[in-house]
Amino acid sequence: MQPGRRTVQGELESALAALSDGVRQAVDGAGRTDAGVHALGQVIAFTYTGRLTPAELEPALNGRLPPDVAIRDVRRAPDGFQPRRAARYREYRYTVWNGPRSPLRERTALGVRNPLDVAAMARAGQVLEGRHDFTAFAAATDKSPVRTVHAVRVRRQGSFVTIDVRAESFLRGMVRRIVAVLLEVGRGTMNELEVREALAARRPARNGASAPAKGLCLRRVVLGRRPEATNGTDGDD
Repeated sequence: MQPGRRTVQGELESALAALSDGVRQAVDGAGRTDAGVHALGQVIAFTYTGRLTPAELEPALNGRLPPDVAIRDVRRAPDGFQPRRAARYREYRYTVWNGPRSPLRERTALGVRNPLDVAAMARAGQVLEGRHDFTAFAAATDKSPVRTVHAVRVRRQGSFVTIDVRAESFLRGMVRRIVAVLLEVGRGTMNELEVREALAARRPARNGASAPAKGLCLRRVVLGRRPEATNGTDGDD
């Protein structure tokens, strides 16, 4: 929720209130997405006290949501279910259109005209896998920058280049800062060794450069967190 601003959470809560005699219930998500970031596989939880079944509630909610927000797979959750704590890992995808100018494709992808060295980007991405202090890719306000990244995968399919990052939890803006650095590698202005050095230096990499929000999408949240799992920000912007 943002005071005075239209948000996904706000739209969901308004639609739920319309089906609950005007009573507003908070929506709890598995992670946050900032303005301009998309979500394909967000997981949310909410309390509903009306008479509709889960099968009835899904179309009823979608009928009240705006065209750019939709829900699917509504089911009952156990008491006390919290998506943030239940998530085993989250996976973000950043999409780059590495081809000629294309306004349609570049609505949800970053347009990069010069050819990218995807193999070099993939090698540099592997440097970030594992448990590290990610201060180099964190916001100045992050006080606990240690995170475990399960995988960083860079692939090309035609003119599309995708960067998938999977982790237990993320620092605010972490994925977009990682992408900004990998794009420098792809352009040839940075190499794998420099990425390793930036990670070890624990200073903002590339002066804190961040890729634009529109290319980022929360693809999926896998549930089933172990009881001993650590807490975290669990989101990216």
